[in-house]
Amino acid sequence: MIKAQFRLASDIVDVIVRGNELLFMDVGTGQITPVTGLRFSKAGTLLEHPDLKDNKDWKKIAIERLKNHMKQFEKEMDKMIYVKGELIKFGYEPLHLQRAGFRPQKF
Repeated sequence: MIKAQFRLASDIVDVIVRGNELLFMDVGTGQITPVTGLRFSKAGTLLEHPDLKDNKDWKKIAIERLKNHMKQFEKEMDKMIYVKGELIKFGYEPLHLQRAGFRPQKF
């Protein structure tokens, strides 16, 4: 398991990678959300997947594609580096990284 903290303005979000599972936790509320519970912007999704333009199930298909993409990575650290790269695109600042059983370290 790997946990990383990211900051966007005054909000801090923990991203947890556990095997093929990707979870997001709002530090302020302590609420944990899987990928399926996130809000997806249709415009942002269409930038990555233009073929979903006229599909009614665009969100469901985009989530499945993300899950399949995450399964392609063998190591949890590779998955976290991919998530870090995606979050940086949207203005998130990486703070700390912690592997299970180790102390937190700067990203």
